[in-house]
Amino acid sequence: MSFPTNPTPSPVPAGYHVESFTEEERTLLSRFFTNVDGPVFGIVNLPEVVKGALFARYSRSPNSVRRLFLDEFVSQPELGVRAIAGTLDETDPAVGLAKARGLYDRVFTQFGDDSVAQLGGAHIACEQASNVLTKVLEWGRLASYLEQSTRYIFYDRKLGGRYRYHVPEELIGSPLEADFRSTMDGLFDSYSSLIGRAVPYYETLFPKQDTDSMGVWRSTIRAKACDDLRGMLPAATTSNVGIFGSGQAYEMLLMRMRAHPLAEVRNYSDLMLTELRSMIPSFLTRVDVPDRGGAWSDYLASVAADLEERADALDLTPEDRPQVKLVEWDSDGEAKVAATALYAVSDLPDDQLLAHVRSLPAEDRANLVRAAVGTRGNRRHKPGRAMERTSYRFDVLSDYGIFRDLQRHRMLTIEWQRLSTDHGYITPDALADFGATTAWDEAMERTAALATRIAAAHGPTVAQYAIPFAYRVRYYIQMNAREAFHLLELRSQASGHPGYRKVAQEMHRLIRDEAGHRVIADAMQYVDHNDYDLARLGEERRREAKRRALAVEPSSGVAE
Repeated sequence: MSFPTNPTPSPVPAGYHVESFTEEERTLLSRFFTNVDGPVFGIVNLPEVVKGALFARYSRSPNSVRRLFLDEFVSQPELGVRAIAGTLDETDPAVGLAKARGLYDRVFTQFGDDSVAQLGGAHIACEQASNVLTKVLEWGRLASYLEQSTRYIFYDRKLGGRYRYHVPEELIGSPLEADFRSTMDGLFDSYSSLIGRAVPYYETLFPKQDTDSMGVWRSTIRAKACDDLRGMLPAATTSNVGIFGSGQAYEMLLMRMRAHPLAEVRNYSDLMLTELRSMIPSFLTRVDVPDRGGAWSDYLASVAADLEERADALDLTPEDRPQVKLVEWDSDGEAKVAATALYAVSDLPDDQLLAHVRSLPAEDRANLVRAAVGTRGNRRHKPGRAMERTSYRFDVLSDYGIFRDLQRHRMLTIEWQRLSTDHGYITPDALADFGATTAWDEAMERTAALATRIAAAHGPTVAQYAIPFAYRVRYYIQMNAREAFHLLELRSQASGHPGYRKVAQEMHRLIRDEAGHRVIADAMQYVDHNDYDLARLGEERRREAKRRALAVEPSSGVAE
């Protein structure tokens, strides 16, 4: 299906850097992007595989998606982009926009909009969004997200003459605006300086081996430096997020965003709605209707405000807790998993099966769980829905950077508290090795003082922008055993960030030792409890081997 570009593009917000394109580039871009200038735009008129590949590159490149498209996709003749651009016109049989919209409108009217809204989807790019906003964008379970990674990209490069951070609208024109800008500039100056010291330090510590290509070695060194220093980046740091979602997923996202207390979030909801209505208008008719989406947003805002007021009235001080604490589990969980494994292949009632399994010897119950797991050839071979019968709830206190990584596991339940400086910050051990601890501590203290001033004048929600990723945030993760297989085996892999590897390893230990679910824990055979000095190197070597096997050149964007 082909879509026209938006005839009335959304306005460009203040402070947004508008990219420069030649007239030829603008003409080409206008066929595939709903606008050429703004920070929120849709991707249209392209095959799904091209859009997917474009977003995949997005996560590891400092460039915007439109620049990536021009530099890396238009130039590839096998993708046929220029051929597509040359054939899309009103006479093309693929251009059935009016007919398709009419069909969707009729289905909406006849069958209701909730289920039908799942049938249409759209790709949206949200660029120059703060890391406060990105967490709001990625809250929903029913959409797919890919975010620019702080593990692969240095944030020392300026955009439009200024560092890549968002100045909250709440501060603009206030006495704290200049204070915020100068503190953020100083923070990014320090980050840039430390990056310049960390890279040569790691190059000396981990010299290139003869068997490694320059690309593999440089990518690994880069990732190591990024991992150690991303804690200095503030939550105001801007990022690019690619989203693919159904009409229903976008509707829920936009109504939540319209109820949010931060201006940036509300502004982006308006920008997104404008672009989405140029692509899937029938699915978003009620978002801003006062007695439909408006009432829904008001409801969400009123509930949040009431609960926040009640929480403020609590006269309690946080008690000491370990970084990861298992707070809830089912002691009968393995028996329930064993019974559920038999349910679909028997004709017995659920409660009868459970009673039978409980009567079995412990080893027989364990063998039923093992049978449900089977012989796993790799970590992607995961047991079925029987593992959803038991669950675990963890309270976690980690730095904000680690939270950002774990928050992306959307099928589980995760909720987080407001980012603050109350829980202190982490300091990577390696900083002492290249004399960066003092600079790190000074940066944390400066931003904490700024956050305190902002909180006093504009509230703690706005103050989050000033707080670096190194500060700790509290959140809970509740997941069934099936999701635990996915999260713990993935996030404990050697190439993962050391911070979230420790969280995953501790969760696995608690499932085994505290919950007593040893059979389930043992079945998670790909949880890696080892430590590594340069963990990313093995992964980069495997990727290079795959590239060679496929005769694919490595992407230059990752190693720059």
